[in-house]
Amino acid sequence: MGVPPAQAVCGLAPKTQVQVPLGHPQGPEIIWGPFVFSGGGMPSHFLPFSALAPTGRCDNMPGMTSGTPNSRVDTSVPHSARVYDFLLGGKDNYLVDQEVAEALPPEGRVAALQNRAFMHRAVAYLAEQGTDQFLDIGTGIPTAPNLHQIVQGINPKARIVYVDNDPIVLRHAEALLISHPEGGTEYLQADVRKPGTILDAARGFLDFSRPVAVSLIGLLHFLPDDEDPRGIIRTFVDALPSGSHLVLTQGAADIDPDLGAEASDSYAKGGIRVALRTHAEALRFFDGLDLVPPGLVTASSWVAGEAPADPEPSGLYAGVARIP
Repeated sequence: MGVPPAQAVCGLAPKTQVQVPLGHPQGPEIIWGPFVFSGGGMPSHFLPFSALAPTGRCDNMPGMTSGTPNSRVDTSVPHSARVYDFLLGGKDNYLVDQEVAEALPPEGRVAALQNRAFMHRAVAYLAEQGTDQFLDIGTGIPTAPNLHQIVQGINPKARIVYVDNDPIVLRHAEALLISHPEGGTEYLQADVRKPGTILDAARGFLDFSRPVAVSLIGLLHFLPDDEDPRGIIRTFVDALPSGSHLVLTQGAADIDPDLGAEASDSYAKGGIRVALRTHAEALRFFDGLDLVPPGLVTASSWVAGEAPADPEPSGLYAGVARIP
């Protein structure tokens, strides 16, 4: 069965009124949904499009949503997505999340920024190589520029499915549905520990007969071994055709063990389990796949095909691999 056009699925249509910034033809600021991009703050791969707004629901897509909340946000316990949002400077978090984030060593904020920057570089590289379908699992609270804004700036026809299990992300899903009219975005509220559910829903929007990039950014270190992260990854990989890619980051256990233990303890006090892994353990996530150079390296070191001469210290491993 073919993949339906984005507008038929998600009811996306141009806004009838677009705020036009002053000065430059595109202005010192670019208005995109709820986000304001400063003129110098956009990555080189991000190109602005005409503003769009969701005008309909995706009721014909099982498991998909246009962002209407249907789950309660529990503000009494911290959530890793909201802790991450706080570390990135976001405001969609609560006191319990802030307490965990503030208890982390200062490197925790640096790691969050490095994690995000790696995602930008990795998906831009894949889009430049021709990948036009992305399944982003563990999306987190929208932080501009989001994945679709990066890849659709390179290929406006790209299609993206975002997945997260935090109800607060669902509340902000409208921001993730503001797609270029030639492409499309969708949001699925689901848990990575149920990969079959995610794949079944994603097949209604992505064409799995063609390459798909699956990204698990900043997620695997919240999946201890007893939750079978390798099995989860294998389920996704086995469902993808040749030429697809796996993109991931993993907190390191062997770069600075004392710092890693301190960060893990801070999360544990908030009831969040963390599983840092050695380079050898993280490398096993890519078993049977072809790592894109420079391979599995620290997040600040990953630049496709090369390594920076003097990367900043990082406690995250990052890699991109092709499915043969």
